[in-house]
Amino acid sequence: MTLLSQDEADFVNRYTDLAQPRLGTEVTFATDDFFADKSRLIDPADPVFIDDKYDDHGKWMDGWESRRKRGEGYDHCIIRLGLPGVIHGVNIDTSHFTGNYPPAASIDACYVDGEPDADTVWEEIVPSVSLGPDSHHLAAVKSESTWSHLRLNIYPDGGVARLRVYGQINCNWDKRDPDEIVDLAALVNGGRGIAANNAHYGSPSNILAPGRGVNMGDGWETRRRREPGNDWAIIELGHPGTVSAVEVDTAHFKGNFPESCTIQAAYVTGGTEQSIITQSMFWKTLLPEQKLSMDAIHRFEEDVADIGPITHVRLNIIPDGGISRLRLFGKIDR
Repeated sequence: MTLLSQDEADFVNRYTDLAQPRLGTEVTFATDDFFADKSRLIDPADPVFIDDKYDDHGKWMDGWESRRKRGEGYDHCIIRLGLPGVIHGVNIDTSHFTGNYPPAASIDACYVDGEPDADTVWEEIVPSVSLGPDSHHLAAVKSESTWSHLRLNIYPDGGVARLRVYGQINCNWDKRDPDEIVDLAALVNGGRGIAANNAHYGSPSNILAPGRGVNMGDGWETRRRREPGNDWAIIELGHPGTVSAVEVDTAHFKGNFPESCTIQAAYVTGGTEQSIITQSMFWKTLLPEQKLSMDAIHRFEEDVADIGPITHVRLNIIPDGGISRLRLFGKIDR
C-alpha cells in the first residue's frame, strides 16, 4: 500500500475522526501495554514529549507502547468505534517514538453487535505498511462497508502515539422516523464542519460535538479581527432536512463571544467544497441577525425562516470570537 502525503490525504479534512472518545470510542484490548496505556492511542490532543518524565515502567510516552517482544508473534490492540461507520482513511502517528516505533503495521476491521471473539471474521482494510520514526503515516481505505471495530497490528512490538480514523458515521437514516425532531448538524448524526475563514483557536467541527463544551478549547474560536467584515464557518448536515429551531451556545466564552450571529442555508446538489465557499455568500437567510451574550444557550424558533429542506449552513459570527456549540433541530427530508 502506498502512503500519502498530507496534501494528498484529503480524507483528513473531508471526514470525521471516528476514533474520538467523545463519540464513545474506546481501546478495549491490547496484547500488551506495559510502557504506555492503550487508552492514549485515541487521545484527541496532539501527542507530547516530556523529556524528564518517567514512571514505574520506564520512560513515560504519550501513546500506546508494548514491551520488547522476546518471542514469536506481534502485538495488537482493538478499538471499538463509538458509532459504526464507513472508513475512508487512517493516520498511524508515531510522533516522538524514535527508537521504539514498530517497523510495520496493518489494520483489520469487523462489524459485530457486541465484542469480537475467537469466531469473529476480520477483514484487512490497511495492508502492512512500513513505519518510520516520529512521523504521520496516512493511508486511504477503499472499503465501502460499515465497521464497528478495528484491530491495529504492530510488527513485532513498539509504540504508536495516535490512531486517527477518518470516515462517515452510519446513521441508518432509512430506518428512522421521518417525523422525529433531530439535531441535523450533530456530529453523532453525521454533521461536519467543512470550511471556515479562520479557526485559529479551534475547529468548527467542535461545535457539533455531543454535550456542552468543557472549556474554551472545546469550541470554534477565531483570532481577533483587525479589519472590516466578519468570520464564518460552513457546516454540512448529516442528512438533508428542514430546520425549525436553532441553538447557539457560547459556554465558557465570556470576554470573546461574538456580538451577534446570522445563519444562511441552501440545498447543495453539486460542486466542490471550494465552490461551496463561494456559493455560500448568496445563500438564503435561515436565521436573521441575532444578539448573543456570554456563556449562555441562545434558542431561536420564531425567527427561523421556512426555506424548505437544506443540506448546508453558513454560520456568520459578527465580527469575530468563539462559540461552543451549534444545534440545528428539524426533520429529515426523504
